[in-house]
Amino acid sequence: GGDVLSRISHTMGKKEGLQEMQHFASFTLNGLIERLTSESGVPPEQIYEITVAGNLTMMHLLLGIDPEPIAVTPFAPAVSHGLDLRARDLGITIHPEGRAYLFPAIGSYVGGDIVAGLLATALPRGNKLRLFVDVGTNGEIALGSEPRTLSTAAPAGPAFEGAEISCGMRATTGAIEGVQITENTVVLQTIDDAPPVGLCGSGLIDAVAQLYKRGLMDATGRMRSAEELGGKIPGSLASRLITVDGVRAFVLATEEETGGRRILFSQKDVRQLQFAKGSIASGIRVLMKEMGVTPDDLQEVLLAGAFGSYIHPDAARLIGLVPAVPLSRIRAVGNAAGEGAKIALLSYREREAAEAMPARVEYIELSGREDFNDIFMGVLGFPPIDSLP
Repeated sequence: GGDVLSRISHTMGKKEGLQEMQHFASFTLNGLIERLTSESGVPPEQIYEITVAGNLTMMHLLLGIDPEPIAVTPFAPAVSHGLDLRARDLGITIHPEGRAYLFPAIGSYVGGDIVAGLLATALPRGNKLRLFVDVGTNGEIALGSEPRTLSTAAPAGPAFEGAEISCGMRATTGAIEGVQITENTVVLQTIDDAPPVGLCGSGLIDAVAQLYKRGLMDATGRMRSAEELGGKIPGSLASRLITVDGVRAFVLATEEETGGRRILFSQKDVRQLQFAKGSIASGIRVLMKEMGVTPDDLQEVLLAGAFGSYIHPDAARLIGLVPAVPLSRIRAVGNAAGEGAKIALLSYREREAAEAMPARVEYIELSGREDFNDIFMGVLGFPPIDSLP
């Protein structure tokens, strides 16, 4: 399965499902270790310790612990504290007595990967009020500084992974990762500079932001037709505004440009994006409300994770995925979880800081909040362009 819920379902629906998933988890880690040892020339038996930072479901699967309680109310994991184990007990092939340190979790859906990310960015220890957003199927969010830090998780769904999008795909060769709509043409940026095949998450955000910026879509997310726009746009763009089976769409790439089928971006795709970004934006609003702060108070917005690194900050701000702060305050921090894992591997003092993180960071559960639906409905649309700083 491509997401944690399908993996949990596999353990619930098959007697040997948990054993299979534990095998796949350790098998994958061993494959990564084998690649690293091959590239570095260091044999596995000379590796004496590893650190593992992942979401709580994957940590349970690696440990061979039933993850079902994470998926049902009250979403109580079997284990959430950090663990120091023999790597071989997890099926991980390093030195026979080598150790494996597994990061603790803050909540059922704010796991060790986010603890590692907060460790790398030092968000709970700094003096600046900062917002940390890991964008994905499950959007993890943290807000705070030294005096107080809050965290939550927002179920964004698979749209950012390219799923449930008409021409969506994962971020592989040929995926459109950047879109720019000029006055009379469309410029696409694809992975590996290959002919466009489909649309991945960062391209999805860009497409919506560009359509909105160029007036081809209104603030509610409704695509405008060529007839509605009249002569306000050149024919080269107007010809890309079409209707397919009664649904409005924009042609991102023609058959000539792809060398195959055309790539469409439909009104339904816009709605999928709105639901995904609305979930994360709602989580951010809830934390800001709890903290009693406004966008003006935010000194930095950090976009984390592999996906976050490829999001254009101006596009994220245009569609309201992140608060309306000056662009200079938004920055990508890359694989913050990986950096945190390295930090904890090199420093026992930092590992102690990671262990203390769950007690320092307050977890806010969104599912039980009475105001969540109202907040969610309020952020589905896009902010007025002229209101952005």
